[in-house]
Amino acid sequence: METTRNWLLPALLAAGQAAWLWPGTALAGEEVPGTARLVAVVGALVVETVALGRRRQAPVRALAWALGALVVGQVAWQEGHLGLGALIALYSVAVRRPLPVTLRAVAAVVAAEWLLSFAHMGWRPALASEWAVGALVYVVCAGLGEGRRQWLKGRLRAARRLAGAEETRRRAGDTERRRLARELHDVSAHHLTSVVITADAARRLGGSRPAMAAEALAFAERTGTETLTSLRRLVGLMRDADRPDPRPMTARIEELIAGFGRLGRPIAAELPDDLAGPAAEAVHGIVREALTNALRHAPGAAARVSVRRGDGVLELTVDNAAPRGPVPHAVGGLGSGRGIAGMRERAAAAGGELTAGPGPGGGWRVRATLPDGTGPWQPAEAADRRDVLREQRLTDPALVFAAVALPLAVALVTAEEWTGARLRGAVPGLLVVAALLTVHAVPLLWRRRAPWAVFLGVLGTAWLWPLTVALASVPSRVSQFFAGGMLAELLAVYALAVYGRGAARTWPAVGAAAVSLAGVLLATAATDGEVAGEGSVWVAVALMFVPLCVLLAVGFAAVWGAGLAVRRRRLRVLVHEDFALASSLWHAERAADAERLRLAAKLRDAVLDRTAALVEQARRGRLDEVAAEARSALAAMRELLHGLGESDDPGQRLAPAPTVADLDVLCRELRAAGRDVTLRGLPEAARNLPASVALSAYRIVEAALGAGDRGPARVTLKRRRDGLRITVTGVPLAVTGPVAERLRVQAGSGPGRIAFEQAGIVRVSLPAGPSPAPVQEVSPSPYA
Repeated sequence: METTRNWLLPALLAAGQAAWLWPGTALAGEEVPGTARLVAVVGALVVETVALGRRRQAPVRALAWALGALVVGQVAWQEGHLGLGALIALYSVAVRRPLPVTLRAVAAVVAAEWLLSFAHMGWRPALASEWAVGALVYVVCAGLGEGRRQWLKGRLRAARRLAGAEETRRRAGDTERRRLARELHDVSAHHLTSVVITADAARRLGGSRPAMAAEALAFAERTGTETLTSLRRLVGLMRDADRPDPRPMTARIEELIAGFGRLGRPIAAELPDDLAGPAAEAVHGIVREALTNALRHAPGAAARVSVRRGDGVLELTVDNAAPRGPVPHAVGGLGSGRGIAGMRERAAAAGGELTAGPGPGGGWRVRATLPDGTGPWQPAEAADRRDVLREQRLTDPALVFAAVALPLAVALVTAEEWTGARLRGAVPGLLVVAALLTVHAVPLLWRRRAPWAVFLGVLGTAWLWPLTVALASVPSRVSQFFAGGMLAELLAVYALAVYGRGAARTWPAVGAAAVSLAGVLLATAATDGEVAGEGSVWVAVALMFVPLCVLLAVGFAAVWGAGLAVRRRRLRVLVHEDFALASSLWHAERAADAERLRLAAKLRDAVLDRTAALVEQARRGRLDEVAAEARSALAAMRELLHGLGESDDPGQRLAPAPTVADLDVLCRELRAAGRDVTLRGLPEAARNLPASVALSAYRIVEAALGAGDRGPARVTLKRRRDGLRITVTGVPLAVTGPVAERLRVQAGSGPGRIAFEQAGIVRVSLPAGPSPAPVQEVSPSPYA
């Protein structure tokens, strides 16, 4: 399919040019070139055809070869008609290369065309028109290619968004499961740990401090109630829990720190006044977890929380001193086992990183660096808008150049017959015409952003033509050259249909443009003396006005209808993309909802009931039962967190994540469906792969094989010291378009690399070193 697209146009062009060589030349009565010249032309034709066949893979190189073939062919035989190859190659450069490359390519092609024209014609009036026409053709071609590149770039951005959404949908369940685990841990772990520590302290010191038991019971009742409230709020508001709170969070963090301070430890805090956004949410969660760990492993030790801004990042530091005495064994065994790992996950989710280790003075330090983003992403949106406007730097100026150069080229062709005094006298008039046409066409630069204003500007500047002819000393018989200026009106009407609001209701512009342009042309011709008749000139103008309006209206209506059709086709594409994106996001939300429902059910059975029992025992004054219920709730929470991916209900059970080993099953299913798919490299390549790499490898191969190809395919897996190499052949539909973007997203989710070959080959390299040891919350330090 891709090969046919690459070679069909060059083959048709070569066939047409060969037919012109023979028998077209003889039938047209043209001179047949000699043997040497014919060999040169045929050689240039072969080079041009081969170069155009590679225009999609290497457009700049294809243009260079096509331009060389043009020069050789024109030198050997001027009537060889080899210029179309350079035009097609220039269009490919404009579509597939950035604007600076396109501008240099246009300059090179125009310079070559001008040099060839000069070599054939020498210095003569006709050279100017030849140069104008050549520049016009190549600049408009490049402008159209740039417009096509802009459209494809938009579709590529949409494909990337869709690929990202598809990847989010695939991982939605796992992502939501991890998020809910963090939230559950955050809202309950430090509360329940505080209850256990307070109750154990009251039991140990009850003989020397009898009042401490009552304080511990009151604290357990109050803290248990807060935990119940937090857990119920988590269940009730899960749907919105992942959205960052736009309000400043400094007060919430200070309240959190003050709550830990009431447990009997001195805590110093240094916070900015305007913390907000995802980074502030991460700071809140990390501080809560770090202080909980400090309370658990170093009870009574002083702590310090510091958040500082610098170079667009937030630097969070939580230090705690060494414990004042031996840590009871029971306290060291509390927790969910997710403390440090959970903090690292939270920092990574906000785009930062976290380290934890021994601090100065024998204590412990948690340090996080987070991006300081405190608002909606308006700068990025503005940058995207500026990128779109920059992409119009060639398309719109090219159309303005065409609107000016086309009528000037007609004028220069007419001026070729002028000589002597007539030519010298016409030069000022031609300069005036050029100035008026330029003023008339310049509004087209804003045709996308303000189509109505551009339309009115084009109509208004056209009336400068008769005024100038009547008031200025313009030589006679130059008004005929203004007729070519109607191209600006055509482009303005087209812009209204494509870019105007309520484009279907812009039809009155057709009649307005026809009436205005007819009036301008007839008034200019009458003033210049081009309209003659037996009676009054203006009577002749009136008689010609209506037929000319009808004729122009037909042309404008055709252009307006074409613009409306283009607009509707583009809207259909955009609606399809939006629907696909919305559908993917909807499925992702449904997967996340399933995880929320699972957690809500498990919370009621595991943690909420035990926490409610803890509050009830505290109200009854049973300290031993309070400590037992708190430990039971902590154990249930740990079990819930560690078993969140399991379910006893088959209807709620999630299928395990696929791995490289499951590729054999995938290939067997494809073969059963009638496609010849070969798999090589298993089981050696699947041994000791990290889980994330195994999942990414499976998803990449699955997406490549599911691109829509029906021919034979082969999957080769090779294990190397530095990673896993994947090669998928026979998948031409996977190397371009949305599937390729999806593969890039999947490979880019880690430090992987991916390459595509036009022959339908996908090559991927994924890091696959030994799996890292799981991070444990309790480190070698007794007060982690």
